[in-house]
Amino acid sequence: MSRTQRLREEVRIYLEENDTANTVEIFDHLNGRFRWGATMNQVGNIMAKDIRFSKVGHVRGLFRGSTYTVCIWGLARQAVQATS
Repeated sequence: MSRTQRLREEVRIYLEENDTANTVEIFDHLNGRFRWGATMNQVGNIMAKDIRFSKVGHVRGLFRGSTYTVCIWGLARQAVQATS
């Protein structure tokens, strides 16, 4: 069983409800939802390596007091069609 299975499933549900979200929003959601939370590296790896998620774009903005460029994520088209 994958160590991040619960995190991956929660991200899928979150993206189904919100269509798209950036990496910081997903990170905040996971850390608010689970007691043990996740690191930013875990979130990045989950999003990049799971075929159910696809990168929609980038946004540059003020996050945590500094300006960063973060990825915007959504559900992959193939995964949406397979579950429908």
